[in-house]
Amino acid sequence: MRILFITSTRVGDAVLSTGILSYLIDRYPGARVTVVAGPAAAPVFQAMPGLDQLMPITKMPYGRHWFGLWKQCAFQRWDIVVDLRRSLIAWMLIASERYVIPKIDAPMHRVELLAATLGLRETPPSPRLWTDQSHQTTAASIIPDGPAVLALAPAANWRGKQWPADRFVALAGRLTAPDGPLPGAPVAVFAAASERDQIDTVLSQIPAAQLIDTVGAIDLPTIAACLNRCALFVGNDSGLMHMAAACDTPTLGLFGPSKQEHYAPWGPHTAWVRTPESFEDLTGAADYNHRTTGSLMGGLSVDQADAAARALWQTSQSAAP
Repeated sequence: MRILFITSTRVGDAVLSTGILSYLIDRYPGARVTVVAGPAAAPVFQAMPGLDQLMPITKMPYGRHWFGLWKQCAFQRWDIVVDLRRSLIAWMLIASERYVIPKIDAPMHRVELLAATLGLRETPPSPRLWTDQSHQTTAASIIPDGPAVLALAPAANWRGKQWPADRFVALAGRLTAPDGPLPGAPVAVFAAASERDQIDTVLSQIPAAQLIDTVGAIDLPTIAACLNRCALFVGNDSGLMHMAAACDTPTLGLFGPSKQEHYAPWGPHTAWVRTPESFEDLTGAADYNHRTTGSLMGGLSVDQADAAARALWQTSQSAAP
């Protein structure tokens, strides 16, 4: 059994697609899977069981990247081709079964839309991340057994979605205060190396003795292993938020100029809180330009995020065995 799985360029969307990929792996034990993803997202699949080949694909002008992909895949017979990019590739390859993500106008979560690709909308498989022993060993050295750890992801792929850094610092202070849910907890900060400048305030204002700085130091599977060792995660709408939720870490997502109905963290131990302004309010102004706007998250207060984080913590603790 050979499966070609074409997924997203962005980390978050790639993480959300792991649910249906995991479903296929479980349904067809021993299948050899080729995964096509953007370079940033490709490491999500690095430790996946049954991985035959990982093909990072970089966008090129005039869609030339699709021709390059076709040349790599055209001389292989595929049992299943799954195309989550809605390209023509699925119809240009020799395949027994083809599944292309549908266009559905009704509002639904991205996980449900992805599940609809395989006819599983009513029972959408949850995202799942894979790590190996080396990732887990490294994670244990970064976040050793001991006190519960608060995880923060204060960056975003677009500054409009980025909650002000000083509010992350204030929130961390409240959550780890003596009367907080995680008194005295270390604070692990996660972001890409290219995002360090965005979150310098967070890194510089959290006490050094309390800070675990992982920024740009570890790959995505190791980040997953680290998030799995954290007690609570708070972050902007981002790939890291979806990774934390996939690890079943209690995850609070912060929303403003993105739609939680499509991209809220998925899972039983998740919650979201958003600005008082709707997505339409924030992005509908006549002079709005996503390329030049600053943060649109100013309406979300520390009080609101603190209350949501504490409520999530209480709910997750009540549900713990």
